[in-house]
Amino acid sequence: MNRNQVLPQVELSSEPSALKRVDFCAPQSYKGAGFLSIQDLPRVAEEASTINPGDGFDWSVQTHFEDSPGSEPHQILELGLKGRLHLVCQRCLQDCAVDMEEKRRFVLVATDEEADAYPLEDEEQEPLVVNQHFNLLETIEDEVLLSLPLIPKHPEGFCEPHASTFGDEGDEAVSDERENPFNILKNMKKN
Repeated sequence: MNRNQVLPQVELSSEPSALKRVDFCAPQSYKGAGFLSIQDLPRVAEEASTINPGDGFDWSVQTHFEDSPGSEPHQILELGLKGRLHLVCQRCLQDCAVDMEEKRRFVLVATDEEADAYPLEDEEQEPLVVNQHFNLLETIEDEVLLSLPLIPKHPEGFCEPHASTFGDEGDEAVSDERENPFNILKNMKKN
């Protein structure tokens, strides 16, 4: 590819089915945006505690070529996600709306070997292996799943911890009065 060549820009369709087959190997750049409901993302839907009509993610994608010293220009994919999902709060076990906003940057590579050779020190962007029938919808879903909080919970003070039923409260006072089991060993040592 000529470094001074102006490439055509293709507008991506916002239809989920069109995002399943994108040709990132063609010498062109892409731009697109849209909204994906939770139903369009089946693995994300499995994680959701409830699905409200407005829940989902606005997405934006843009690719461009950047010069790389000593080699051909690399194609860069910038992905933006913003949306809402309902998960179970781990503090009160009730529904909790989780707002997410993520920006990711990928270097598009053609083979697994190129991805493996990519420097790990580069934290700004990571390699993404693409082909002529690349499933961009799956990548968007992967990034949503990777962005989910490990322990979803309401903001501090919004909810009370869930009252567990693992025993009586009176047992706590009894446990304080128990004899230390190591005292037996201490007494044996004295004899």
